[in-house]
Amino acid sequence: MKKHAEARDSFKTGHLRHPIVAATAAARRIRPFVRRTPLVPSPALSEATGAEVALKLECWQVTRSFKVRGAYNFLLSLGPAARGVGLVAASAGNHALGVAHAARGLGFEATLMVPTGASRGKVEATRRLGARVVERGATYDEAEDAALELASQTKALFVHAFDDPRVGEGQGTVGLELAEDWPEVDDVVVPVGGGGLAAGVAMAVKEARPGVRVIGVQPEASAPMAASFGAGRFVEVPIGPSLADGLAGRTSRSSFERCRAWLDGVWTVSEPAIARAMVWCLERERLVVEGSGAVGVAALLEAGRAFSGRRVAVVLTGGNVDGAVLRGVMGRCRQDGAG
Repeated sequence: MKKHAEARDSFKTGHLRHPIVAATAAARRIRPFVRRTPLVPSPALSEATGAEVALKLECWQVTRSFKVRGAYNFLLSLGPAARGVGLVAASAGNHALGVAHAARGLGFEATLMVPTGASRGKVEATRRLGARVVERGATYDEAEDAALELASQTKALFVHAFDDPRVGEGQGTVGLELAEDWPEVDDVVVPVGGGGLAAGVAMAVKEARPGVRVIGVQPEASAPMAASFGAGRFVEVPIGPSLADGLAGRTSRSSFERCRAWLDGVWTVSEPAIARAMVWCLERERLVVEGSGAVGVAALLEAGRAFSGRRVAVVLTGGNVDGAVLRGVMGRCRQDGAG
C-alpha cells in the first residue's frame, strides 16, 4: 500500500494534475460534445455472481465507445494556433472514430492509421465522419509505427490512443461519473488495453472514493499489462489476435507505471470467455457489446462468487461490433452449449 501511495503522490505532483481537478476540468470541457452515459443495474449478473452489479454503458456513447472522451479533451486542450495543424492517430478502430468525430466537430483535418484487419464497420464509420483512413500493417502496433512516421514527416500532431495525459484525463471522466452516480460502489471492473482508460478511471474513482477497488481486465491473447503486473516491472510479451481487438497491442512503460500506481490488479480472460460474455450481454442484458467492451462481464462470470456481497460497477467500453462477427460468436457459443 505504501508503494502505491508514493507512486500516486508522484503522479499528482508530476506531469499529471491532481486527478479530481483534471477529471472535473475535462468533464466540463467535453460536456457539450459527449454523452453522460447511464449506470444501470444488472439483475442477471447480480443473480449469477451474488454481487450487486451495475453496468456503465459507454457502448451508448456518441461513437459507441469511450474513446471520444479522450479525443475531445486532447483537442480542446490545445491552443488556437494548433487549429491549422493536421492530426494523425493510430487505432484498432474506436480511437479512430473518436478522433474523427472530435476533428470534425472542432475543425481539424485527421488521418487515421488502422490495421488491415480492422473492423470494416469501424473503418467505414470513420470515413463517413470525413477523416482520411489509411490501412497499414497487420496489427495495431504496426499501424502505430506507420502513424508516428507520418506525423514526423508531415509535422502533424500525433494523438496517442492511451499514452498522453490529456487523453487519460478525458477517459477519467468515466470514473468521475461512476463515483458521482454510485458513491457506495465497492469495485470497478474496467477493460485494459494500453491502459489509458483504466488508469484514468482508477485515478478519478479512488480520489473521490478512496476505498474502492479497481480491477483491470485484458484478453489472455494480448496481456502486456497483466504480465507487467505479474513481474512487478514493465515487460514486453508476444501479442496475439483477439476477439477483443480494441485491447490487443502493446502498452508503454509510462502507462504501466500509471496503472501500477492506481489499479488493484489486472486479470485476464480467455477468448471463449469473451465470446460468452458478448452473447450474455446480447441475450441477458439486451446490449450489443464488442469483445473489448465485454471483458469485464467475462471476468465476473469467470470469477463465480468471488464478488459475492459486494457492489460492483462494470464498464462496457464499446458497442462497435460487425454483424458478421457477432453472428459468428453466437453460432460458436451455441455449438459449445454456452451463452
